Amino acid sequence: MSSPLRFDRGHTDDLMAFLMASPSPYHAVATAAARLEKAGFRHVEETDAWDGSTGGKYVLRGGAIVAWYVPEGAGAHTPFRIAGAHTDSPNLRVKPLPDTGAYGWRQVAVEIYGGTLLNTWLDRDLGLAGRLSLRDGTHRLVDIDRPLLRVPQLAVHLDRSANPDGLKLDRQKHMQPIWGLGDVEEGDLIRFVAEEAGVDPEDVTGWDLMPHPVEPPAYLGRDRELLAGPRMDNLLSVHAATAALAAVAGQPDSEIPYIPVLAAFDHEENGSQSDTGADGPLLGTVLERSVFARGGSLEDRARAFAGTVCLSSDTGHAVHPNYAERHDPTHHPVVNGGPILKVNVNMRYATDGSGRAVFAAACEKAGVPWQAFVSNNAMPCGTTIGPITAARHGIQTVDIGVAILSMHSARELCGADDPHLLATAIAGFLAG
Repeated sequence: MSSPLRFDRGHTDDLMAFLMASPSPYHAVATAAARLEKAGFRHVEETDAWDGSTGGKYVLRGGAIVAWYVPEGAGAHTPFRIAGAHTDSPNLRVKPLPDTGAYGWRQVAVEIYGGTLLNTWLDRDLGLAGRLSLRDGTHRLVDIDRPLLRVPQLAVHLDRSANPDGLKLDRQKHMQPIWGLGDVEEGDLIRFVAEEAGVDPEDVTGWDLMPHPVEPPAYLGRDRELLAGPRMDNLLSVHAATAALAAVAGQPDSEIPYIPVLAAFDHEENGSQSDTGADGPLLGTVLERSVFARGGSLEDRARAFAGTVCLSSDTGHAVHPNYAERHDPTHHPVVNGGPILKVNVNMRYATDGSGRAVFAAACEKAGVPWQAFVSNNAMPCGTTIGPITAARHGIQTVDIGVAILSMHSARELCGADDPHLLATAIAGFLAG
């Protein structure tokens, strides 16, 4: 295998900026779209007729983005190379009737989204971000990126069992943040958020809002070889795939044998079953329309899909030094060891031997080291968009990612080298 690439501090610095600019899935796709625009991609509306022109295009739908680059000379049956990821992270989400409180405290009513590690949201300074839906059918992004909310932990004097027996949190009773003092007033939170967004509160008819930690990402460790930050599951992959697609689109068209694609979906953390999730029709519709816009037939569509491969990129588990027994005894992925190939024979991950060969070839071409991950047999593993993508669209899919600690925490930890190594491997894959 080729020697590993040297750590690109610039890429990881850029990831940190991406994380800060993307406190919600809606911000994440807007940030990715802006970066693709700078690389020459253009936005196309789903409601418009599409043409068969070459170059980069992208579609936005809610918290999802699908972008693709058609090189000169691509045929209607040219296969796709897809880098898949998801834009959502486990967190707290504001309820339809958000104004609540008791005993002189004003609070915000929230639901728990995804498999959140609840204790990691305690005693953190939280902002509020997301989108407002307006009366005229448009949306307005909002990001209140300053200390606004806090989920206060109970003092140990009032719960003497917390340390010896473990903290026990009730999802309904214990996770409602405070945001001020005084009497509860209906409509107060949305009026405040609307004013922060510069819109008339009377024009707001819906919202998708979520608290987020305002502490910025940071390098960690004696030699700054680690990176701590929020939402790395899975904005680390979204950022890497966006950078990889932009890089491949900048190559001479004659060197691009496939049509490279970025597909970043919402709602992976709760099953992907939505119009913006991987289990929805968005990806298949975009790929089909691309084929038909270039004059293709159903036969061309079938040929293109048969030759298509998707890398489903999501974070995975690095071996935890305090809980090594929870990992498979012969598979111990380490941070800064390069991307991981995720395998589960029960198809919780979509990788098989053929997919392993595709990924190994991409990493070898890019000079990137890689590792294998499999779960301990006594502990069922999670899943990703990989099996969903493979089954829904009938395309070969390979599950990969970056090994991290503190997955689903409000603040996760990865190796500072790994984001660049992942982006480089994805670029090698997209370029064929």
